[in-house]
Amino acid sequence: MSGHSKWAGIKHKKAVIDSKRARRWTKLVREVIVSARLGGGDPDFNPRLRSAILEAKADNVPNDTIDRAIKKGTGELEGESYEEVAYEGYGPGGVAVLVETLTDNRNRTVAEIRHLFSKHGGNLGESGCVAWMFERRGCFAIEPAAMSEEELMELALELGVEDIETGELYELFTSPEDYARVREELAAREVPLAAAELAMIPQSTVGLGDNPGAVLRLVEALEDHDDVQHVWANFEVDEGVLAAQEG
Repeated sequence: MSGHSKWAGIKHKKAVIDSKRARRWTKLVREVIVSARLGGGDPDFNPRLRSAILEAKADNVPNDTIDRAIKKGTGELEGESYEEVAYEGYGPGGVAVLVETLTDNRNRTVAEIRHLFSKHGGNLGESGCVAWMFERRGCFAIEPAAMSEEELMELALELGVEDIETGELYELFTSPEDYARVREELAAREVPLAAAELAMIPQSTVGLGDNPGAVLRLVEALEDHDDVQHVWANFEVDEGVLAAQEG
């Protein structure tokens, strides 16, 4: 689930990803293809490709599959042609929703995304209607059991992150450009991550109260769409309420 409380329900989210691994791999490979097409096939000179490869490897996508995806992106192998299209709208309760897609048929995708918004009590808006509410940042979540707050502060200084937050989870925030470097350094230090992603962080959030079902169903339906890479929304949801909804 996205939003300032984006790490709520991490265990549930991991279970969902595991149950839909084939679809997840398709999305990861598609991102590798597009990243290579836009910025070249060398991850040392293409930060987006570098991040895409890290994401794919973290999800155990085979190396040969990643290599073929890079070659499809650079044109060394024949492959599909995708374009990036973002859709913006509002869910139930006025929740801002930003949907990032990679599609080979823009007309089909917009019709299907509009239908999902309408079906689940939301509405698709004009370009720019909610994107201004979000900022792209690298985000890393660490279980507090992994280290003390003092060790976290020391780690943050050594890595040169932009910001940290403490609570049920420790959170580190970086610029998009530093995301891949910090992720690699955390791996080298064997820091266990509860979650990591290059995310669109909402600048303000809205609460869902005790009945978040309608918004959660919209987000899940959008995430299940084959062309959708990411869904970001600016809601807050209590982890206990989320667990009750999923139970």
